[in-house]
Amino acid sequence: MPCEGGNTPAALTALYSALQGGLGGAGTGPLVMTALGSSPSAILERVTQPWDGVDVVIATSGSTSGAGNLVGLSYAALAASARATFETLRGPGQWLTSLPAHHIAGFQVVLRSALAGIPPVVHSGDPRRLAEEISSMRADVPRYLSLVPTQVLRILEADPTPLTHLDAILVGGAALPAPLAERARAAGVPIVTTYGMTETSGGCVYDGVPLPGVSVTLEDSRVLIAGPTLATRYLHTSAQPFRTVGGVRHLVTSDLGEWQGDRLAILGRSDDVIISGGVNVPPAVVEEAITAALGSLWSVVGVPDERWGALVVAVTEGDAPLERVREATAHLAPAFRPRAVVSAQLPHLPSGKVDRRAVAELAAAALREGRAELHG
Repeated sequence: MPCEGGNTPAALTALYSALQGGLGGAGTGPLVMTALGSSPSAILERVTQPWDGVDVVIATSGSTSGAGNLVGLSYAALAASARATFETLRGPGQWLTSLPAHHIAGFQVVLRSALAGIPPVVHSGDPRRLAEEISSMRADVPRYLSLVPTQVLRILEADPTPLTHLDAILVGGAALPAPLAERARAAGVPIVTTYGMTETSGGCVYDGVPLPGVSVTLEDSRVLIAGPTLATRYLHTSAQPFRTVGGVRHLVTSDLGEWQGDRLAILGRSDDVIISGGVNVPPAVVEEAITAALGSLWSVVGVPDERWGALVVAVTEGDAPLERVREATAHLAPAFRPRAVVSAQLPHLPSGKVDRRAVAELAAAALREGRAELHG
């Protein structure tokens, strides 16, 4: 059963109604989430695996590889995630939509609303109407919002006051730099940083702590996740990211992490690591250092280079000289310090994530055309 995943009132109302029914209607088949106006045929023709145990199909964005995965999820897993969120926050409440529902974060906003029996308020997409939309939400239940880091930054730069009237704002889709999180909290914005993915039915670790029922294991820094929120399977390939460890089914992620006390810190993706001069450089570490010193959002990528193998390049929508960027990363190993800075609009995927592949292409073009500041 195709279902458009846009943020129009009609699309969200249709999805809300379908989810209130718990899915599983006779003869309806799985709910195939598609971008607004797109055909489900492009998704369905990629399916090679069984449908059993699959109630919802969501395609990932493919921010690293460029080719997204078709994730088949059960209604039980999705609902387990939503209920764990209720338990971790202040219970069921009303949500303001802000993300497309054909991606897992936006989908979960509608599902949580359906399980609570409280229709979401539809965000117009106009930040100037944010205060009006929040004020229209019910005052007798908790009020929630889900954002990606770029949205957080832009609202903070405009006027964060409306956000202070919410009970919790889940921030995910990408790592939220610590300085930006501190800035938001200092402004009274009740952010909750989340980590998760489509394969875990959305965020499964809030502020570094796994949701109830979720367990996280580190294997040579690789993050493995277990619990009732795991997806059923990939539908487009027989290669599956799941493994049984100690009799328990785990998702083997591409993420690297470490425990900082009893909280999980994500260091970045293993497939994002830049090898420069024979040294492994995790972009997230460099981005965090620059953001802490200079503010704004940064994307650090590797560009092929004859001398270094990959040149570490820092890209930002702001305007910071390379000298300051290298000063900001002086406490890191020499290979971690960017050797070029590019000022350009950061491209984003429909999910709201920074498109790292597009950023790398943008950085490579800037270097070829002499539009980057290079370290001598």
